[in-house]
Amino acid sequence: MSNQNAKMTKWNFTTLWFGAAVSVAEIMTGALVAPLGFKKGLTAILVGHLLGTLLLILGGVIGSQQRLSAMESTKISFGNYGSYLFSILNVLQLLGWTAIMILTGARSINLVTIKDYRFDHLWVWCLVIGVLIAIWLYFGQNASKKLNSLAVGLLFVLTIVLCFVIFKSDKILTQPSTSGLSFGAAVELSVIMPLSWIPLISDYTRFAKTTKDGAIGSFIGYMFGSSWMYIIGLGAVLAFNEVDPVAVLMSANLGLFAVGIVVLATVTTTFMDAYSAGISVTTIFPKLNGKHIALIVTAIGTLLAVIFPIEKYEGFLYTIGSFFAPLYAILLTDYFILKRTNISKALKIDWIAFITWILGVFIYRKFVQLDFFLGATVPSMILICVIYIVVQFVINKLVPKQIGGEKNVNYE
Repeated sequence: MSNQNAKMTKWNFTTLWFGAAVSVAEIMTGALVAPLGFKKGLTAILVGHLLGTLLLILGGVIGSQQRLSAMESTKISFGNYGSYLFSILNVLQLLGWTAIMILTGARSINLVTIKDYRFDHLWVWCLVIGVLIAIWLYFGQNASKKLNSLAVGLLFVLTIVLCFVIFKSDKILTQPSTSGLSFGAAVELSVIMPLSWIPLISDYTRFAKTTKDGAIGSFIGYMFGSSWMYIIGLGAVLAFNEVDPVAVLMSANLGLFAVGIVVLATVTTTFMDAYSAGISVTTIFPKLNGKHIALIVTAIGTLLAVIFPIEKYEGFLYTIGSFFAPLYAILLTDYFILKRTNISKALKIDWIAFITWILGVFIYRKFVQLDFFLGATVPSMILICVIYIVVQFVINKLVPKQIGGEKNVNYE
């Protein structure tokens, strides 16, 4: 991709990722931290988001420096065919996120219409949100930058109103912690949300004017937006014993504001899922049109939201972590430590990286069971990184055929 296509500025990335972070799903995930109380919960949220967002940014740096989409960049470590597997996994997780986001948004809107208009048709709101996402996708990347800036401005105002309603009472600041959730589990819930965006970020940072613009803008937008949403969810439970922010606003007779937050937040977040699903498919089938695939993903996600009403998705988040934490532990190690950047010499499939990834999935799940105080993602990625470096060192000693740090040994 030529530099003339690199037109996204620091501000574009800040608004893009703030819009992605502001969602009902993020607020509801923050609500899961409530058993820790406010002070301890706030600490877990900030620690987890700092760690997770730094990992997110490192993934984005590869895209901006190499002008590669997220799934194209996996060829550096896993080879051409190896990247196809992760493209398929990414499409599946993005399809799942599309359905979850549409469904949670529709349920929140339905709360308002049931109370105010006695209109109880969840499937209608799933369709409405699906159509709005499709329209957003249709306008394309250039138009969406302007629309996103406008939407984020409105979201900012609406979330301030939500904060005022929740935090006008200072009693939540003194709420004690209860049993049911450890500090490490709360940190992990905060890490895996930005981690779920790592397989997408390079789809956008490859268009950055500079690597610095992509990194700083993305960090500010997501770190601030997602942490804020988690804190809102935490406060909503402690103040009102409500998980859904719409229910909180309804209690303050602000149903219209609730609908505005839900519609804007759902569209600005979910269009990114659908768009990146299209990009992932074109990694395998480059002749296909990514926008058309994104529209198909939106349609399927809408249908899934109507047919399969998902109640809880913590397990879905942990599944994402188990697949993509090991993947990016290996890719970030290859790129930043072993200095492997060239995909032109990539193998059809790198079995060393692939076997390490499989081992990493088990390592991640073991750390989830251990309930480490920093969660599972960061310690498991560090261990996988060390294992991968040691294995590569041993292989290079046994088969010393590496040239210039690039992979050109065929392990098939």
